[in-house]
Amino acid sequence: MKPANDNGIEVFSTCPLSTDADRDAYLQKVVSVARWSEEAGCKGILIYADNSLVDPWMVSQIILENTDTLCPLPAVQPVYMHPYAVAKAVTTLAYLYGRRVYLNMIAGGFANDLRAFKDSTPHDKRYARLAEYTAIIKALLSGESPVTFNGEFYAVEKLRLAPPLPRHLFPGIFISGSSEAGLAAAKALGATAVKYPKPRGEEARVSEDCIDYGIRVGIISRESEEEAWAVAHARFPEDHKGQLVHALAVKTSDSVWHKQLASLEEEKGSPYWLVPFHNYKTFCPYLVGSYERIADEIAGYIAAGYKTFILDIPPSQEELFHISIVFRQALRGAIL
Repeated sequence: MKPANDNGIEVFSTCPLSTDADRDAYLQKVVSVARWSEEAGCKGILIYADNSLVDPWMVSQIILENTDTLCPLPAVQPVYMHPYAVAKAVTTLAYLYGRRVYLNMIAGGFANDLRAFKDSTPHDKRYARLAEYTAIIKALLSGESPVTFNGEFYAVEKLRLAPPLPRHLFPGIFISGSSEAGLAAAKALGATAVKYPKPRGEEARVSEDCIDYGIRVGIISRESEEEAWAVAHARFPEDHKGQLVHALAVKTSDSVWHKQLASLEEEKGSPYWLVPFHNYKTFCPYLVGSYERIADEIAGYIAAGYKTFILDIPPSQEELFHISIVFRQALRGAIL
């Protein structure tokens, strides 16, 4: 995927979940996936955060210790940490490793996770809170010291951050752009707005509003359509129990992206595949097909203005090899 870093296009993979493996196997899998991702040319790697998972900052440190250039992209949830603690973690990792991280700012999460914190903040208000939270982090990391901020949700006075963050290690910032509230927060902060894409033919060109846009999508691709779909069905067979869990999640969540994705329907013959999502095996749509077919889909998203692609958890190094072929062909198509 090395060419995917040209032309402003950046590709991220995703870290394995600690709930999917025992302790010893998980640690080794994190290291393996991080190294595969770096070798494939990924810019960084997304690390999930919720009440059931290990701490994403500690996983970020493991990734930094076992790679040379890969940027951790930990999910950052306001209910877990004060904004000062986030800024301190970023500048500490920069000081210790001389490396950059990205921040995936999340406003929600699972409803039960928020209830456990007695957090009943409505959906749109959570994005207003996230905007204040992220503004303080940015001010601290930008060297605007001391920082004074008085908002609806947060207030700090003459707050200083040490050690200072080198300017070239300032983090990239991602925020969900699936809702109007999320998109407004991304625009206010100059963050990359990430969404779960619709099928390419239904995805409108992004607006010209001086921020970057990205999508989260899984890819299964091979030389032929038949081989790709055989791999897809073997990896994600129908799962009735998973479908019931998915239905419950849609019913109880106030997540806009979850409901949007759940409402989409697949067209016969389309490479856009939602079975893994509907079976609660992953949280993004998949594109399945031949290298040529999927490269054309990716080129279409690039032409629509999407510059960042966050892939699903890679099951093997070989899978990233196949995906890298897709992106090389897609970039040639986008240039042409």
